[in-house]
Amino acid sequence: MSSGFLSRTEIEGRGRGLVASQPLKAGQIVLRDSPIILYSTLPLINQSSLSTTCNKYCANCFRTLSSSSTSVVPCPCCSHHHVFCTQNCLSAALASSHSPWVCQAISRLRDCPSLLLEQPVEHQVQARFLVASYHLALVSPSQFQILLSLEGTPDATDTTTAQFLHSLISSLCPPPSPLLVPFSVELTAALLSKDKLNAFGLMEPLSSHDYGQRSVRAYGIYPNASFFNHDCLPNACRFDYVDTAPDRNTDIIVRMIHDVPQGREICLSYFPVNENYASRQRRLMEDYGFTCHCDRCNVEANWSDHENDDDDLVQEEEEEEDDEGDELMDEDNHDQMVPCQGQGDTDFPHAYFFLRYMCDREDCWGTLAPLPPKDNGIPSNVMECNVCGNLKNDQVTNANGAEDELSMDD
Repeated sequence: MSSGFLSRTEIEGRGRGLVASQPLKAGQIVLRDSPIILYSTLPLINQSSLSTTCNKYCANCFRTLSSSSTSVVPCPCCSHHHVFCTQNCLSAALASSHSPWVCQAISRLRDCPSLLLEQPVEHQVQARFLVASYHLALVSPSQFQILLSLEGTPDATDTTTAQFLHSLISSLCPPPSPLLVPFSVELTAALLSKDKLNAFGLMEPLSSHDYGQRSVRAYGIYPNASFFNHDCLPNACRFDYVDTAPDRNTDIIVRMIHDVPQGREICLSYFPVNENYASRQRRLMEDYGFTCHCDRCNVEANWSDHENDDDDLVQEEEEEEDDEGDELMDEDNHDQMVPCQGQGDTDFPHAYFFLRYMCDREDCWGTLAPLPPKDNGIPSNVMECNVCGNLKNDQVTNANGAEDELSMDD
């Protein structure tokens, strides 16, 4: 890895992963990665009005566009489709990602709503990705080869989707020749599988009206970050500063949550850590095709078994109560990770992770990591949330009110 802190290696049962090349400290930045592909998540067609979707973000850097801004610059060829936050962003896009063919391809796809509206909305976003991928093959064959080398093998769903999208793109806006790899259904299916397993989302700003739910403003393929494996109790987390970074604002930055020794695998969580065992396993299988056997899952799998036994007992008792016809209702937060009564630290040895490293802002569920160490190497005691951006002092107190340092190795 170019960072010098991580090395790529084959890990038994987990495929390629990243391990610490040296002892790493909490808050240390171990990777800063730039995308080789970046594309909007807005559908091409607004199904409710059959009009093109509004532009909330710059089509190049994806910063939030102010409704009162006078500096917004439209693309000269497709002014109602793509807008940019400054003239500099427009110039950068025209010289890189927003070539005449890309501009023409997106415009032609938008102009055929009858074809797209018959398909899932997801296919419209996938069409954006494919246009960006074919463009990458034209302007940077080496980066396109990197994209093809990432994890991902087409399944039946990828192949079916590829047949439709390949036919659509080849009839409306075939990419200029020659491509590094022949333009085909097989190539399209391969690209879709890479996107599914390797894309990172750049999230919309968190507001008080989101109630813990945020949409993705853009997806990016980050060639180095894509090698991080998942763990339900990660030792690193990623940050993005799309609206605040002065430059390279679409980079993602990976920081250590706590100290780890040399040789330890560095893992991210692919989703918020508050999800319960069943929800996590379902998402990992549906989205990534694997079952997680991390330490946390091994502990909570036993919880799940006990909960099923308790549910069966409750159901039997309810059936015996003929005078009460009310059914037992699930609580609204059943998908959140909340220990049951009697499940203390001995049943859940990782409980301190949630105490120290989960954001306590209402409906946030972000992960906290220390700010980078100071210039003199002294660790920071300020924690930053990777979702809402809130800062808090890293101080944990015991029952006597004294500061208590928690260790991930305890």
